[in-house]
Amino acid sequence: MSAEFDLLSPSDKPALITASSGNLLEASKGALLGLGYKVHWVSDPVEFSSRFAQAAYQVVILEESASPPESDSALRILKTMPMNQRRHATTILVGDGFQTLNPLQAFQQSVHAVINRTDLGQLPEIFQKVISDNDLFYGIYRDTQLRMAEGK
Repeated sequence: MSAEFDLLSPSDKPALITASSGNLLEASKGALLGLGYKVHWVSDPVEFSSRFAQAAYQVVILEESASPPESDSALRILKTMPMNQRRHATTILVGDGFQTLNPLQAFQQSVHAVINRTDLGQLPEIFQKVISDNDLFYGIYRDTQLRMAEGK
């Protein structure tokens, strides 16, 4: 698990996991560490909101913990954030009621991808695909934003 206050360097690739179940937390943490991410985790929605505001997380893993998904606090908090606060993160929602990588379900939940819990064993491959697809999609936007900030 990550420390209460963990400094991030500019070269770090930060990831945030919001999960209460141990199997999702361990599987996600292992997959993200294997992909070179510095992993932080929280189990409380209020803590999620605070942590998310502290760093530009590149990956956010949310656990569907309430039924229906719209009533889940962390997901509701994320959905109400302005787009410029959450655009930098690839957001993945894990739950029982989803078909893994179903784009319509992901769109419905305002996340980049959804994963069914039965596919936890394939998280490294799924994360790699979702993150690279998102980077490809937003790459031009991020480059343009960076150039504008540099005055080019």
